[in-house]
Amino acid sequence: MQDQLSPEQIKQFIEQGFVRVDEAFPAALAASIREILWKEIGLSPDMPEAWKQPVIRLGYYSAGPFVEAANTPILLNAFDQLVGKDRWVPCRNMGSMVLRFPSDEIPNDTGWHVDVAFPGEDPNDYLSWRSNIYSKGRGLLMLFLFSDVGPKDAPTRILAGSHLDVANMLQPFGEAGLSFMEIAGRLGDLPARKEFLATGKAGTVYLCHPFLVHAAQSHTGTAPRFLAQPPLLIRGDLNIYDENNGYVYTPIEQAIRLGLKQA
Repeated sequence: MQDQLSPEQIKQFIEQGFVRVDEAFPAALAASIREILWKEIGLSPDMPEAWKQPVIRLGYYSAGPFVEAANTPILLNAFDQLVGKDRWVPCRNMGSMVLRFPSDEIPNDTGWHVDVAFPGEDPNDYLSWRSNIYSKGRGLLMLFLFSDVGPKDAPTRILAGSHLDVANMLQPFGEAGLSFMEIAGRLGDLPARKEFLATGKAGTVYLCHPFLVHAAQSHTGTAPRFLAQPPLLIRGDLNIYDENNGYVYTPIEQAIRLGLKQA
């Protein structure tokens, strides 16, 4: 098992907006978490006839196994490498949990979007939450695979390199940024990007730039998909305009600056 990201992986994060970390946490730990979640929803992996809903959302579990999965040595090192040492907040819960089940019913949450980071006028209305060019509040979008995810198992769809386009979109709006819906309404105007499927074995984690465009999809396989998508919170805003020659930009900052240069 690797203990830190390679230079090639960091380059991929900067240019493509994501990096896949295999065996980021033990498969046995993923199995323990699935067992907890099956009990939570009152269903069983052995009774597919009872799987009636295409999507079940849970969230914000802070029990030991969940926190352990988010704080393995490879992930802690990766946070330092991508966001900067002492510039991120340790994960103390697993954020939003999304369980997807095989179903002929098309879920209503499969649109392309960017996860937003700080509240707008109504903190209780997520659609009014916002993101800005400094990625206020958010260091990474993370996808934790708690089950094996193949091409038919509703893997998250990623538009590789789209974080560069979103940086350009956000730049004119400064500190205020744009809301979830404002960003979503502008995605159709962005350049075409290659679609990538976030597949992998249980224990895989995708570390993504917070500006990365992504989407859910229907489950056409046979085994339910268990995934969590916690944010990595940051301490303070990113630094993308510092002209001090002594400052070393972190990969997340480098990616934003790369996007602005490509405008």
